[in-house]
Amino acid sequence: MPDLAAPAPRVIPLRRWRDPLPVLDEQGLSRVHEAALRVLDGTGVVVRSASVRAGLAAAGIRVDDASERVRFAPRQVEAALASAPCAYTLAARDPAADLALDGASGWLSLDGSAAEMIDVETGRRRASTLDDLVTVSRIGDALPEIGFLWQAVEAGDRPVAVRPLHELRAQLTASSKHVQLMTAVTPLQAEGAVELARAVAGGDAALRERPILSAFEVSLSPLTFEGEALEAALVYARAGVPCGFVVMPIACATAPATPAGVVVLSHAEALAGITILETLVPGAPTFYGACSTTMDLRTGLVACGGPEDLLFQMALAQLGHAAGVPVSIGTFATGAKSPDWQAGLENGLSGFASLLVGADMCSGAGLLHAARTYSLGDLVLDAEIWGLLAHLGRGLSISDEDLAVDVIASVGPAGDYLMEDHTLANMRGLWQPRLFDRRTWDGWEASGRPGPQERAAERVRSILASHEPLALPDGVPAELDRIVASFEVRAGLA
Repeated sequence: MPDLAAPAPRVIPLRRWRDPLPVLDEQGLSRVHEAALRVLDGTGVVVRSASVRAGLAAAGIRVDDASERVRFAPRQVEAALASAPCAYTLAARDPAADLALDGASGWLSLDGSAAEMIDVETGRRRASTLDDLVTVSRIGDALPEIGFLWQAVEAGDRPVAVRPLHELRAQLTASSKHVQLMTAVTPLQAEGAVELARAVAGGDAALRERPILSAFEVSLSPLTFEGEALEAALVYARAGVPCGFVVMPIACATAPATPAGVVVLSHAEALAGITILETLVPGAPTFYGACSTTMDLRTGLVACGGPEDLLFQMALAQLGHAAGVPVSIGTFATGAKSPDWQAGLENGLSGFASLLVGADMCSGAGLLHAARTYSLGDLVLDAEIWGLLAHLGRGLSISDEDLAVDVIASVGPAGDYLMEDHTLANMRGLWQPRLFDRRTWDGWEASGRPGPQERAAERVRSILASHEPLALPDGVPAELDRIVASFEVRAGLA
C-alpha cells in the first residue's frame, strides 16, 4: 500500500518516453545535419570578437579577420561535439531540486525577459520591475512543476549595465531552485554572476562540484555571434558553470521561409556556438538550445504558437540529441494576450510536442503576447498543463497490483469498487487538477461561475500569502549586496 502521507515532490519531471516520436527519419536527420555542416564550412559565421577569433585561429580553424568570418570544417564540429559532456546535473541550493540532464527527464523553466507584466490585481499591463521578478521567482519556487528559473521579467528599474546581477541576486534569494541566467551578455556581467554564485555555493570548488547556476548566450540570426556574448560564455565555461547556446531565427525575417531552411540555419548556429566553446574550453558543460519561430505575414511581428513552432521544437530537439548534448527547446510562450482558449490550445500542443520528443529543458511558463508580456495567472495555468503531461508521460504501470485481476474477481459483475481496500490504496495515484473545474454545474454557479483566470488568480494569491523560500545562510545576503555594489563601481555607476 502506498504511503498516503508521502510528501509532494520538490520538482515534477516530464519523463521521456521510451521511443520519442521522430519528426525527421534517419535520412532527413542526416540531410539536415549535413546541410548545416555545409553552411558552417562554406558560409561560416561572423564572430565579433578579435580575441575569440585569435583563439580559434590558433586551434586551426579558418578565420578571416577582415570580414570577421569564421568557417568550421565538419571534422572540427564533430570533434567539438565529442568533447562536450553528454550529461550532467543542474544543482540547486536545495538538493531535492537538483535536475539531472541525462536524457531520462525534461524540466520546465519560467520563460524569460518580458519587459511587461500583467498586474494580478488590476489586470493592467505595465513595465516590469525587480520586485516583479522576486514575485515570479517565489511562485516558481513554490510550484513543483517549475524545475528551474529563467529571468521571467526584466528588472526595468535597475541600470542596464548591472541589471543581470540584480536579477540573479534576487532569484538566489527568492528561490532555492537552479537559476539559468539568460541576461548576462557581457564579460563583466558574467564575472559578477559567477562571483554571486560562488558566494551562495560556498566558493569556487563548491560551485564547480555543484553548479547552482547555468547560463546561455544567444546567436544573432542569421549566423552572427556578438563578441561580448561569446566572451561571457567563456567566463562561465572557465568557472565550471554550464553555458549553452540558444538560437532564435524567425522564418521570413532572419531565416528562410521554408521550415526545413529554418531548421538548417538553427542547427548551424547552435553547432557553431558549441564548437567555439568546446574549442576554447574543451570539456565544458554546454547545451543545444532552440526557440525558432516564424514572422506573422499580416503584422510583421513574431508569430508564436503556430504549427511551425511545434515542428521546429521537435526537429531541433531531435537534432540536438543526435549531437550528443542536452537540449533546451521553447515550450509554451503562446501568442495569446490573455490566459484564454488560444493560450490553452497553443501551450497544450506545445507541451505535448515536448513530451513526444523528449526534451531535457523546456522553457517556459508564463509568457503571453509572443514573449512580450508576463502573466502570473498564465504561469500557474501552464504549470497545470505540465502536471497533466507529466502524469501522462509516466505511462501505464502493469504490475500485478495495477492489473487488479484479484480485485476484479472479488467485486465481480454488477458490483462497485468504492469500498475496496485496493481503491483506497491506489486512488491517489490518479491525476487531480488544481485549476480545472470539475464541480457540478450548480456548484460552479453558486461560486460565481469562476473561469480559469479567476481560479489562477486565487492560486497566485494563496502561494504569495503562504510560501516562503529557503533562506540563505547568515552573512550571505550581505555578501551578495557587496558583490553587486563592487560591480556597479566597475561598470562606472558608483
